[in-house]
Amino acid sequence: MSAPPTRVDAPVLENAALGGPNLRLRLEVGAGWPASAPGQFVMLSPGPLPAAPRFDPLLPRPMAVFRREGAALDVLYKVSGRGTALLAAARAGERVRVVGPLGCGFPEAAPGARLLLVGGGTGIASLFDVAAHAKERARVVVLLGARRAEDLMALAEFRALGVELRLATEDGSAGRTGLVTDLLADALADGPAAVYACGPTPMMRRAAELAAGAGQPCVLSLENRMACGFGVCLGCAVPRREAGYALVCRDGPVFDAAALRLEGLP
Repeated sequence: MSAPPTRVDAPVLENAALGGPNLRLRLEVGAGWPASAPGQFVMLSPGPLPAAPRFDPLLPRPMAVFRREGAALDVLYKVSGRGTALLAAARAGERVRVVGPLGCGFPEAAPGARLLLVGGGTGIASLFDVAAHAKERARVVVLLGARRAEDLMALAEFRALGVELRLATEDGSAGRTGLVTDLLADALADGPAAVYACGPTPMMRRAAELAAGAGQPCVLSLENRMACGFGVCLGCAVPRREAGYALVCRDGPVFDAAALRLEGLP
């Protein structure tokens, strides 16, 4: 069972460009910060906390836990709006409010299993911790895709893990020309595997279709917008396959693909 979430106003240790539009924010959360399961997330204030209260933008931003090292926690992100633009301007020593870890992570890989990790866009950040934890017990193959090479996140970190890494870009600037789901189709043809995917909704739908067609299990980590992270605001509801709705923040963000009505995802 995961530890209950906590809240800290964490000093910024580093806010560094990783090439292209990608940034890494490293926060000092302290040694007492709860351990997170691979795939869990945190809610970050939209930029550093100002000396005077600021209410615009108001809502925190959900971010995957990329890596935890001692008292430091890393998240990867891209500037996509006012909140992340303010976050990108945060300097060392300023404080960012962090609430987490939140949600349910990825299932633990079975010993000896082949694990296909499929990441696209910012969804790549959700998969590093999975690969780091699973590589000792499973054969991990990481499949990453983006529009162009500079959009691929954390390649050096994935390579340092020593796992098999395959790349695809739409413009052909890195790896295979095409989509990351093209890589997945080839990998599934090699034999049984569990598929873990995170990225744009069309990518995840296609990953689930390919896994189902091959008779292999697939789990998805959804990236819906949310306001609270606790299941209070109900703003991150997604339709279940059978009936009703699930909340991404409370019931996910990781779901069995077969349990969701994928055509209804935003």
